[in-house]
Amino acid sequence: MTNWKKAPFTRDDVEITRRETLYKNFFRAEKLTLRHKLFKGGWTDPMSRELFLRGPAVGVLLYDPERDLIGLVEQFRAGALDDPQGPWCLEIVAGMIEEGETPEDVARRESVEEAGVEPQHLEYIGSYFPSPGACDEKMHVLCSLVDLGQAGGIHGLDEENEDIKVHVIPALEAFEHLYTGRFNNAAVLICLQWLQLNRGRLKQG
Repeated sequence: MTNWKKAPFTRDDVEITRRETLYKNFFRAEKLTLRHKLFKGGWTDPMSRELFLRGPAVGVLLYDPERDLIGLVEQFRAGALDDPQGPWCLEIVAGMIEEGETPEDVARRESVEEAGVEPQHLEYIGSYFPSPGACDEKMHVLCSLVDLGQAGGIHGLDEENEDIKVHVIPALEAFEHLYTGRFNNAAVLICLQWLQLNRGRLKQG
């Protein structure tokens, strides 16, 4: 059996010989010329890879354990323009990590900005790369225990052209639709699956 628990290579096993900026605005795109070590030994030939530089982000699942309710947000997403059900996606609250912030800082800030609720307790779920073949974004996901009794409405920052609708959904109803296609992004699927496993513990306090 292979040893899968530890990665065989590190960043030191990649050699970047050229880095070219293709685009720079709020985000950045680069073209890299690189080579890396091979499992079979030796190095690859030089190759080109285009990389979208987005940076770390945080996603927050809003859960009210007393009422067994989930808070999700819905907003327009340009990346889903050609999706058959349209470019408005049901998501967890999310935002980018700014300099000096922790994932917990972002979770608190975005919960207020996007959903109008204050986290009472935060639980770290984990982190992952949504698309490591082409993007450096690392997503940290957390569960925020909140009071969703009065939650709802339209939120977001006008200066960022945000138009965010809050949906409050019974947990069991959300679980019934996990695999129907209504939830079409990784963060919400991961968080809802995590909640299925941890819901009983969270309800017990």
